Amino acid sequence: MGGFFGVVSKQDCVTDLFYGTDYHSHLGTKRGGLAVLNSTGITRFIHDISSTQFRSKFEHDVGRLHGRAGVGVISDYEDQPLIIGSHLGNYAIVTVGVIRNLAELTRKAFSKRTTHFSEMSGTEINPTEMIATLINQEASFEEGIQRAQEAIEGSCSILLLTAKGIYAARDRLGRTPVVIGQKDGAVAATFETCAFPNLGYEVKRYLGPGEIVFCTADGFEVRKQPNARMQICAFLWVYYGYPASCYEGINVEEVRNRCGAVLARSEKAAVDAVAGIPDSGVGHALGYASEAGIPYRRPFVKYTPTWPRSFMPQDQSIRDLVARMKLIPVREIIDGKRLLFCEDSIVRGTQLRDTIQRLFDCGAREVHMRPACPPLLFGCKFLNFSRSRSELDLAGRKAIHEIEGEDGKDLHEYARSDSQKHCAMVELIRKQLGLTSLKYQRIEDLILAIGLPADQVCTYCWTGKE
Repeated sequence: MGGFFGVVSKQDCVTDLFYGTDYHSHLGTKRGGLAVLNSTGITRFIHDISSTQFRSKFEHDVGRLHGRAGVGVISDYEDQPLIIGSHLGNYAIVTVGVIRNLAELTRKAFSKRTTHFSEMSGTEINPTEMIATLINQEASFEEGIQRAQEAIEGSCSILLLTAKGIYAARDRLGRTPVVIGQKDGAVAATFETCAFPNLGYEVKRYLGPGEIVFCTADGFEVRKQPNARMQICAFLWVYYGYPASCYEGINVEEVRNRCGAVLARSEKAAVDAVAGIPDSGVGHALGYASEAGIPYRRPFVKYTPTWPRSFMPQDQSIRDLVARMKLIPVREIIDGKRLLFCEDSIVRGTQLRDTIQRLFDCGAREVHMRPACPPLLFGCKFLNFSRSRSELDLAGRKAIHEIEGEDGKDLHEYARSDSQKHCAMVELIRKQLGLTSLKYQRIEDLILAIGLPADQVCTYCWTGKE
């Protein structure tokens, strides 16, 4: 999905920028970039981080960067930051989100016969350059950002590094977070608040949907008030977000603990131990174990020094290899035991099937699974979350296709946790994964665990409702 960090300071900002951006590495897939403003202009470095950690790729660049303002990004696939020259002045831009109507916007831009795009990846237009093109069509940065937000289908949060300071803008419906932090002599904007504590920043403002603020070293000023409607992505708490981060003032780890506790309250499981699929399943499992009064154990230990998150590689076979190699089984804890695992979600199920079989190979008597969210039935239209080429790659959709002999005509019926079709789908997934039992979180309980009103949270990937 990607994340960004920006800072403007009365002193050199590069150290804060480097580490602040690095705290978003768990979100990224392929590219990382830094841009710093100094007396000679904007200096930029971009590297491929698909197989190497951000810090190791940029540690030699840090010594060549100097300035009091900068932006950094961990990106899905496109090169960022971009340096733009326009009638608004020179600036650097980073974005997080996805533009679903990029082809349409490109046709409109070319129809004017005055636009060209230089940041090409093969035949694809760089989405961040498209955002800059839309911004440049207006008389001010504020008006340009609003124009871009209104034109795109999907979502886009933005940081602009200008000669006077940094503009921070949250996407129109607030699907991703942007948070302002401050310390003596510096202001920062971030996706993940976990970037703040070790750098000395305190949270000052969670931007609202579509809100725009302008940051200088002395503080920040609201340039556009937030929109009334918010649709923040629930999956941030379930999986993508870092445990130490907060969105809308709500901590990720606490939500995961509550998710597990709600799952435990709905049943009395006869198992010997509760465990979490590392890492994102751990918080859910701790909540389950505490509520149920069942010991929490670690049948799998994740080898963290070298293996990345398994969603990052583009090739499915490589993703499966990463998922297998990073988890080391502890046979002494597995052999002869009835184990209940909490998982953040079941997306395709390909990696999980292998993990479950390995447990039985190590002597597990029973393996039960409790995902912290409902079955995923709809591909996300608003963010770059799943690498699936088709919705039919989703475990839930594959099960529906097998039940009905075609792609389900009434998917909303399968999304209802109390329906017979839902139960049939879950039972088929259970059999396909080789589980002793499988029970998903109800959407109502997930919303309860998050703690926001239901109409402020996007649950499209589970319910199909916008």
